[in-house]
Formats: sequence, structure tokens, C-alpha cells
Amino acid sequence: MKTLKEVKIGESATIKRLHGEGALKRRIMDMGLTKGTLVYVRKVAPLGDPMELTVRGYELSVRKSDAENIEVE
Repeated sequence: MKTLKEVKIGESATIKRLHGEGALKRRIMDMGLTKGTLVYVRKVAPLGDPMELTVRGYELSVRKSDAENIEVE
């Protein structure tokens, strides 16, 4: 299982599955990160958190702790 946290800068991945419970999963889905969505990792902050993504044509910053709950392929 590969998570969004493991995707390198400049790579794209497709969301396969969301892990987590209740409010966490709902918040991830509300940001547009749903099954089948293509995600491009633009950059990562100097200290490694957060990571900046391009999703559905807009920029999105996600904490690495949240990215661990997103399974990609």
C-alpha cells in the first residue's frame, strides 16, 4: 500500500482509497480528495510539512498526517 505521503515532488498519483474515521475522512473528501481523483505533488515545505498538491485544477496544502490516510496508485 502506497500513501500520498510517499509520492515524490513532481509525480502524480490516483487516489485509490481513503482511510480514517468520521470527521477526518469527511474533511479529506470535502477538499476534493476522493476515489479516482488525479493528484499532482507540486512541492513540500522546507521542514517537510505540509505538502502542496494540485487537485482538480486548484492548489491545496495537506498535512503529512492527513496524507498518510490517502492510499494511492
